[in-house]
Amino acid sequence: MNKGMSFSREVKGELAEHISAARHCRRAELAAMMSFAGHYGRDAQGLYTVGFQIENEVVLRKGFTLLEKTYNIEKNVGITEEEMQAFYRDFGDLRETVDPRFLKRSCCRRAFLRGAFLCAGSISDPKKGYHLEFVCETEDRARQLQQVIQGFDIEAKIVLRKKYHVVYLKEGAGIVDLLNVMGAHVALMDLENLRILKEVRNSINRRVNCETANITKTVNAASRQIEDILFLRDYYGLQKLPPPLRDMAQARLEYPDAPLKELGERLDPPVGKSGVNHRLRKLSELAEKERG
Repeated sequence: MNKGMSFSREVKGELAEHISAARHCRRAELAAMMSFAGHYGRDAQGLYTVGFQIENEVVLRKGFTLLEKTYNIEKNVGITEEEMQAFYRDFGDLRETVDPRFLKRSCCRRAFLRGAFLCAGSISDPKKGYHLEFVCETEDRARQLQQVIQGFDIEAKIVLRKKYHVVYLKEGAGIVDLLNVMGAHVALMDLENLRILKEVRNSINRRVNCETANITKTVNAASRQIEDILFLRDYYGLQKLPPPLRDMAQARLEYPDAPLKELGERLDPPVGKSGVNHRLRKLSELAEKERG
């Protein structure tokens, strides 16, 4: 990932380079771009104009490339009434949702999502968290977008934020799938690498925490056992203990850090883990009784 360039801009940069060879796909992508950021108008000479309200220079360039390749409409050149009528027949009232005839084929639905993301989408830095969203001005537009995304078996939700309807994805796997659907394969690889790294890190941390907890538990148990044995030595007398318990007490004092299995092996005759546990518990009970 380039330093100084946001992940969102990188994704848009990659998607902006994707110019479909099929006219039907270009129209679907253009339909999304017109719906989310397009406008019609007339210039001072009364000539018709078509444009986009987009700040991102790369995305703006893509919009004009699609206009030129699909409708022969050139940037900064006025449009005749006939050309405008043909264009209006396709895209109609821009306040409405995109005409479903543009979304009949799977390839066109992919192109539609690409256009929508270029104009209304953003994605958070995956190092910080997983979040991809589209900001829509109307609920109908948000619902149409959600429906198209869910058509690819990707879960998308809608939330109302101020006056906007926001379609969003929060699952890493869903975001990866959507990047794939839109054709952002480089960004997808970057995201997947980060996801794998994060999962490995989390898995290591979980294991370390688990092992630390086990070690702490063992150390705490051993120090309690030693405390009890020292109490018995000082206030009861180890010589009063039955031989199996006396041997156990001396072994524990001699090897304070040894795990139960090793302690058992050091006894004569050796004793299994449960036998060691049983004897240490007997010593603790006796110490408690004496303290009482």
